[in-house]
Amino acid sequence: MISRIRGISMVDPNTLKRLLDRERQAFRERNPRSAAAYAEAKGRLFGGVPMTWMNKTAAGFPLYLAGARGARVSDVDGHEYVDLCLGDTGAMAGHSPQATVDAVAERFGVLGGATVMMPTEDAAWVGGELGRRFGVPYWSFSLTATDANRWAIRLARAVTGRPKILVNSYCYHGSVDEVLLVVGPDGEQVSRDGNVGAPVDPTVTSRVVEFNDLDGLERELAYGDVAAVLMEPALTNIGIVLPEPGYLAGVRELTRRYGSLLINDETHTFSAGPGGCTAAWGLTPDIVTIGKAVGGGIPSGGYGLSAEVAARLEGMSGLDLIDMGGVGGTLAGNALSVAAMRATLEHVLTAAAFDRMITLAGRFTEGVQQVIDEHGLPWSVTQLGARAEYRFTSPAPRDGGESNAAADPDLDDYLHVYLANRGVLLTPFHNMALMCPATTEADVDRHQEVFATAVAELVA
Repeated sequence: MISRIRGISMVDPNTLKRLLDRERQAFRERNPRSAAAYAEAKGRLFGGVPMTWMNKTAAGFPLYLAGARGARVSDVDGHEYVDLCLGDTGAMAGHSPQATVDAVAERFGVLGGATVMMPTEDAAWVGGELGRRFGVPYWSFSLTATDANRWAIRLARAVTGRPKILVNSYCYHGSVDEVLLVVGPDGEQVSRDGNVGAPVDPTVTSRVVEFNDLDGLERELAYGDVAAVLMEPALTNIGIVLPEPGYLAGVRELTRRYGSLLINDETHTFSAGPGGCTAAWGLTPDIVTIGKAVGGGIPSGGYGLSAEVAARLEGMSGLDLIDMGGVGGTLAGNALSVAAMRATLEHVLTAAAFDRMITLAGRFTEGVQQVIDEHGLPWSVTQLGARAEYRFTSPAPRDGGESNAAADPDLDDYLHVYLANRGVLLTPFHNMALMCPATTEADVDRHQEVFATAVAELVA
């Protein structure tokens, strides 16, 4: 049974509660070893997990990993899953791709030396390849995209002499302090709910506008205090929100007009192709940041600078970019991470691999749309290259605020636990599916089969 409230499809709450309770009970019965491991860990780990976001689970406790290879994951209770989560992009190359495994084994086990505070020849190769793909020539490395964004922000402030950063509402740039604000219900700029221990109110350090809002962007840039616009070319962590025609060109024109740098965070939008949205859509940012996927599962990230920005930085007296610059750490650019990046970019996440992954994501999108159409649901599904995501509203949201308003946590949980109980994993934070080079048509079709059954039970 379905009712329509504010354009959002809401399943009858009694039906949803009954089905969700049933699926959670089945999950508990299927996974006693994971449940036991979680209970034991609560006395040793803060929150009971290695990182607190691992408590984002549809069923009350997380599955515990036994092993993973390609597009498959197995847990300690002996279940195997089609993995469409892929580490929320970190394993976009697939789990333990052989070329990356071989490069890591050689660097760490044969040659020796994971972190020696010395450069390797691999680093220049990776910098050249990222420059070729993303169009910005000068690269430096980090261990995460969060750090790449932090350091890019510092460089932007140094170059421009301006204090503030502008972001889009409900963007995702890791745990960077400056980005944790949103546009509030009355259009005001407010700190995001639940922000932990902010050193300063982010409305002091930052400005925020909705995605696809050029008028709002110009209004905020006109204050003249924005060092850089830090943005995803498409929002990816509040559902996928695609740019409207002319929007990204408008962003580039406005940032140039008002003297702000443009930083494209391609950490998730790398799914659009070998050079992310920057290459696929012909974008011309001043700085590109990236992480997760480029290391094939080994912690990696980096930022790339345009020739103009690099020259301006190098020409500035008084900047200590070696010791006190705040743009690095002793593990950044380590030999092991760089070897993994080279192998992943050279042999795994190739143009041919992306072609196949994007085709599979199209198959996924078509299958979900068929189910939506069959039941007349006011839902939507959106594709961004090798990833796709469904949202409980139609048409698809045009900004982060609209997408956030379409959230239904219980419905999310029902679909996630229903799929997991039948061997399919989605990203726990949202309904995102990502393809890797090892994903098959059968994997996509398995999701389609289970998703169709889950929805049919909801609307029966």
